[in-house]
Amino acid sequence: MDEKRRISLKRAGELHDEIADFLEFKERFLTETAEKRDIISKKHKQELMEYYGASKEDWDDWHWQLKNRISSVSVLNKFMKLSDSQIKVIENISRKYRWATTPYYLSLMDYEDMDYPINMMAIPQAAEENDEGELDPMAEEYTNPAPCITRRYPNRLIINVTSSCAMFCRHCQRRRRIGECDRVESEENIRAAIEYIRNTPEIRDVLITGGDPLMLPDEMLEDIIKQVRAISHVEIIRIGTRLPVTMPQRITDGLADMLKRYHPLFINTQFNHPGELTEDAVRACWRLSDAGIPLGNQMVFLRGINNDKYIVQLLNEGLLKARVRPYYIFHPKQVKGTKHFEISVEEGLKIMKYLRGHTSGLAIPQYILNAPKGRGKIPLLPNYIRESDEEHVKLLTWEDEEVEIRY
Repeated sequence: MDEKRRISLKRAGELHDEIADFLEFKERFLTETAEKRDIISKKHKQELMEYYGASKEDWDDWHWQLKNRISSVSVLNKFMKLSDSQIKVIENISRKYRWATTPYYLSLMDYEDMDYPINMMAIPQAAEENDEGELDPMAEEYTNPAPCITRRYPNRLIINVTSSCAMFCRHCQRRRRIGECDRVESEENIRAAIEYIRNTPEIRDVLITGGDPLMLPDEMLEDIIKQVRAISHVEIIRIGTRLPVTMPQRITDGLADMLKRYHPLFINTQFNHPGELTEDAVRACWRLSDAGIPLGNQMVFLRGINNDKYIVQLLNEGLLKARVRPYYIFHPKQVKGTKHFEISVEEGLKIMKYLRGHTSGLAIPQYILNAPKGRGKIPLLPNYIRESDEEHVKLLTWEDEEVEIRY
């Protein structure tokens, strides 16, 4: 064996050892956790269908999922067998912050462990009593120059078209807008928002969000998209939605066929845990991709759910298989009732530093902190520069080796 091959094989062995722990975690997760959860979710699905007297066609109909959304602790208790104290907590929190989940998302939960990540994103917890933080940390109420509009940047803006969602996530940054009932913005307000865009020629990028805009009927959503697309200076349209995660039945062939008529159009969604990457969710993503729509994921760091380097790697690699590009990881915002989800910036940076070198660049999103009071996104990066002067720079590799580059 020549020296070059010997060195190469030695290096290959080192790289194998470097990733061995993750491979062991992945194997354990996929065989002991994912397969078990798949069996359990199918059992839960059958129980829910029997309870509602639903057929498979009903289950696969997003209108049925929405009609039978669970928002009552008494109904939840029929499946989860909650303790008296858990029932009291949910009842107390629901007087302060609205909650609801779809039968589909409920089927993914652990009926015995309320600390399971899927449960934590959907079911109220006692920790929500903590009032630290703000209801509007992004100061959206002070960045809306027209109805439904949020504008923080020179050439792009948001249209908030509804307060409705299929599920009211416990970490939601806009929980102040949820209210007691689902609300769609009036035609008058939406017309005023579109008129503002029409009269503001520097706007080239429009994000349609809410709530969740895919909660609107196809015809209403298309009417909004069509009006925005007709504005000559608008170059791209984006849609922000979590429905591929919480109610993938909404992603119908009809919806995909309608959306593809308005390219260039992009969709960003929010998967936060590998347990959300079900067959139904992946199928929904593929349907949108097949319509030529680029998909991005905007994960939020959430303590107890995904503040783990292997969970993030597994999620992001799974997203790529679902044809979804990991786009952003958001640092949790300081929203009232969400203190228990917060992590430190240092913890987030450690996870981001781990990803570099341990997975492909496609699986490494930008880590973003939203500056308070709507001052915009701040990218957070590990510091790879040790020192520099006019002649050289010393850098760290992903393995923490110091290298020097001369100019």
